[in-house]
Amino acid sequence: LDLLDLGQEYEYQAVDLPDGPCFCPQVEFNGNPDSLYFSDGVRRIDFILVYEDEDKKDFEKRREYFEASLMKMGIELEATPSVLDEKLTFVKVHMPWDVLCTYAEVLHIKLPIQPNDLSSRPSAWRYVSWVTKPFNPSEGRIGKEAEFFTAAFEKDRLDNFFVKDKDTFFTQAMRSRMASCRKPRAWESLLKCVRWISYERFLLYEEWAHPKSFYKMQPLDLIRKYYGEKIGIYFAWLGFYTVMLMLAAIVGLGCFIYGFKTQETSTWSKEVCDPEIGGKIVMCPQCDTCKYWTLNSTCNTSKKLCIFDNFGTLVFAVFMSVWVTLFLEFWKRYQAELEYQWDTVEFLEQEEPPRPEYEAKCIYERNNPVTGVKEKVPYTACGRCFRISLGIGTVLFWIMLILASIVAITVYRLVVFITFSAKLRNHNLMDFEPIREYVTPQMATSVTASIISFVVIMILNMLYEKVAIWITDFELPRTKTDYENSLTLKMFLFQFVNYYSSCFYIAFFKGKAVGYPGDPVYLLGKYRNEECDPGGCLIELTTQLAIIMGGKAIWNNIQEVLMPWVKNLIFRYCTRSGSEKVKPRWEQDYQLQACSKLGLFYEYLEMVIQFGFVTLFVASFPLAPVLALINNLCEIRVDAWKFTTQFRRIVPEKAQDIGAWQPILQGVAILAVASNAMIIAFTSDMIPRLVYYWSFSVYPYGEHANNTMEGYINSSLSIFNISDFKRNPRNTNILLPYNFTTCRYRDFRYPPGHPREYEQNAYYWHVIAAKMAFIIVVEHIVYFTKFILSYVIPDVPYKVKEQMKREKYLTQVILHETNLKLVTRRLKPAGGDDITSADAEMTKEEMELDV
Repeated sequence: LDLLDLGQEYEYQAVDLPDGPCFCPQVEFNGNPDSLYFSDGVRRIDFILVYEDEDKKDFEKRREYFEASLMKMGIELEATPSVLDEKLTFVKVHMPWDVLCTYAEVLHIKLPIQPNDLSSRPSAWRYVSWVTKPFNPSEGRIGKEAEFFTAAFEKDRLDNFFVKDKDTFFTQAMRSRMASCRKPRAWESLLKCVRWISYERFLLYEEWAHPKSFYKMQPLDLIRKYYGEKIGIYFAWLGFYTVMLMLAAIVGLGCFIYGFKTQETSTWSKEVCDPEIGGKIVMCPQCDTCKYWTLNSTCNTSKKLCIFDNFGTLVFAVFMSVWVTLFLEFWKRYQAELEYQWDTVEFLEQEEPPRPEYEAKCIYERNNPVTGVKEKVPYTACGRCFRISLGIGTVLFWIMLILASIVAITVYRLVVFITFSAKLRNHNLMDFEPIREYVTPQMATSVTASIISFVVIMILNMLYEKVAIWITDFELPRTKTDYENSLTLKMFLFQFVNYYSSCFYIAFFKGKAVGYPGDPVYLLGKYRNEECDPGGCLIELTTQLAIIMGGKAIWNNIQEVLMPWVKNLIFRYCTRSGSEKVKPRWEQDYQLQACSKLGLFYEYLEMVIQFGFVTLFVASFPLAPVLALINNLCEIRVDAWKFTTQFRRIVPEKAQDIGAWQPILQGVAILAVASNAMIIAFTSDMIPRLVYYWSFSVYPYGEHANNTMEGYINSSLSIFNISDFKRNPRNTNILLPYNFTTCRYRDFRYPPGHPREYEQNAYYWHVIAAKMAFIIVVEHIVYFTKFILSYVIPDVPYKVKEQMKREKYLTQVILHETNLKLVTRRLKPAGGDDITSADAEMTKEEMELDV
């Protein structure tokens, strides 16, 4: 344990020491690299502190007082010098049985009282267990955990607890947590374990983290037993999320295959590619220096659009709205089961101590509003207001910076589109024949802008992480929980805007306010607003999502794998000794990377951002769940490998649920319904096609006898008189051809010569009404379905409720029986006569009736 900052961060509280000198005994390493016991080979190591020798006498005195106070409490210590660095000393900590019992009672740790005698209810899954058997961890190495009824431990009622073996009664996570509660909060810990726990870590690597075990289910009970409930609940949530993604990925992949198979049969796509239809439709220039072009030049783009913009996508979007509800509801049920199995149902966090950074700056006094006692605080009311205001202002500044970057990328799109339009029209790209048909100005602009957007997102992300931590540190939250909640809110707000703003721009703003060729709208009075492809902006949104999701997944996994591995490699190279000395286990593990102070914060943040991509924009990219599933299958094993081989073991902590991330997921799920409904309504071309099919393809608007999609392309493109370009002085660069007099553009407006020329026609207002009706109807149906599912699916399974009631009953029975025995022993000498067995039985019956 590094004690360099001990004097600054921890105000030592003096204790009454035992009579005479009390020093931690120091022994040399015995040469056994795998030994995880004291030098006597009997006492097992529960915790290890590491410190670096200093010349400061005050520092040495503080350390000796701390060690002496631990020994007075009954904790046993043994120091061993490092074999590689003479300045380092490792202090091994052993918690004797009596001390463990004391702290188990203080921390209200729940321990077994008797085996669970309630058999699980018959389940259909039991009859197909042979299907999942190959995916389970090896039964010979990781057996199924026995189920017990548990109760809060009480030292005086030790006889009522199921103590089969004192060495295994307290799990190593419990022993480590009890040991860590006695160290100063400013100290960082290096947690190492006994031989059988070391074997558990080896089992976790073999059955969980090793690549050969990628297909196996996670040994959650062993993870919880070794790393604690907080890490266990994270991997349980990640595994459950991944399993639920399998269903979404299958449906999304089916939707993609359906679109791929039907792209050649789409009527409107055929019209675009038909030389007699799309080849004869001349489109108006999309910028002030662009040229005219024929509609069939976007043939390949329209075919790709058919893959994602079809009726299957509509069904999939509705399905995902229901899926996300099922995911959250079933997770609550699964979480309730874990809470019962892991004894966190009635877990109440102890009064959390202030952070050392908070205590170090407490210079002002105030009366505690609860106790009325004077206490020190680091700021006055005005100072606290200033800190919070500065934090809010900084967050808003960075969000505005993101929006400014979006504007900059939009300007880049406008400028580069003009350049690509000029270059690609003047060159036949004969050297790139395989991709020549796919390289259009719209596609080139979209791909390059998406890549730049991704790079900008990652750069801003790295910068803001440091800023958010600095702001939170400046605010000086009192406890670790307050600190994590404050940082979580800041980081998620920023990440939400950073990752999703470009997607929201393409989905809901691009191409929505462009005017028409004779009177276009200009951004900043200079740049003509960007238009969508004749097929719509949906394909650009798909491209943006694919690049950001794919790039983010690849970058994060490379960072998580390479960074700790390279750091450990460099550290081992720098600290290697000339003579190959035998190193003890604790020194080998000390060379690993220390876990982040924020623990699992970044792991949760990464997954929640991915969850947003999977749900918010899935209507435009059905393959999003497939990419997320592939990423998560890798993420689980990468995180497992990282925890078991690259990082020091963190101090186990209890946790009842995933904390503040649960309401964030629920908020994203609610927003996803509106987002997908609006994408289908305003970004895709589905609603205009449906309006044409049911209304404008037949009488009185159309000439066809039956409902059909024939003629849709001609109906969706308005006519513009080329001579009207002269009305706008900015259009002087557009050449006026001699072989045609009109061009087409994507909008629903009256043709030239009409009394209301270039104004929106009846088709436009029908489409707007249909879009609004679609959003309202879909949102209400989906939200009503979500409400029904939430009401029908109980948060706690019935069998868990039964077991909880049984456990409470047994706890009360044991409590009353123990009290009865105490009363019997006290009355025996007072009355002089023994209490009859009948009296005792009667008392017991009364007690059970009372229970």
